[in-house]
Amino acid sequence: MRVVNKRQKAKGTKGEYGFTLLEVLVALVILSIAITLIIQLYAANLRSVSISGNMAAASAWSDVKIREILAEPSLTEKAWREITDDGYRIEVSIVEVLKERTDNLPVKMMEVTLIVRWDEGRKERNLQLKSVKMIDKLKSEEGSSPV
Repeated sequence: MRVVNKRQKAKGTKGEYGFTLLEVLVALVILSIAITLIIQLYAANLRSVSISGNMAAASAWSDVKIREILAEPSLTEKAWREITDDGYRIEVSIVEVLKERTDNLPVKMMEVTLIVRWDEGRKERNLQLKSVKMIDKLKSEEGSSPV
């Protein structure tokens, strides 16, 4: 009497081993799921790179802009808007803060707020920077008076 194992049952007529149709279908399903997941991860990665690139550009641009504003020796209360060549919309406002605390002091505190906005697909993104600068009251009054 002869013992037949499972592999010998799947033998072809020429004595070669092969795969059953079910094994081939399961392998194709697993392969298609893996390929689909890899493509989705790649697309998500491209979106993330685009978002971070825009955020980095807006951050660098706003840092330069707020440093320019703070480099001015005297700041006065004002607000304005700009649009850059890259499509970024900038809103700047300069206001005096802590007036009641600095009334008796020779300085005043000016708060600079800079907001950068841009469109990313259907969403609007923004980045906001704030800083405070201490200004000498006597020098700012001399600089603002007409000569």
